[in-house]
Amino acid sequence: MSQPTIIRPADIKAASGYSRSHAYSLMKRGEFPQAVKLGARAVGWLKSDIDQWLAERVKASRTDPQSAA
Repeated sequence: MSQPTIIRPADIKAASGYSRSHAYSLMKRGEFPQAVKLGARAVGWLKSDIDQWLAERVKASRTDPQSAA
């Protein structure tokens, strides 16, 4: 089994298309994967969680364009 890949906050825009602050805003509303606490002042997201979230967004946008808004 391979190690999970962690996406750090500085890289979240490249991974999700959202700015770091918008990702945190969506996370608070339960609309973005929760970050994993890595240390006292460090967080990151599992790449697999981001990939799954993106796949769900793509699927929703293709079945109901209004749900992706």
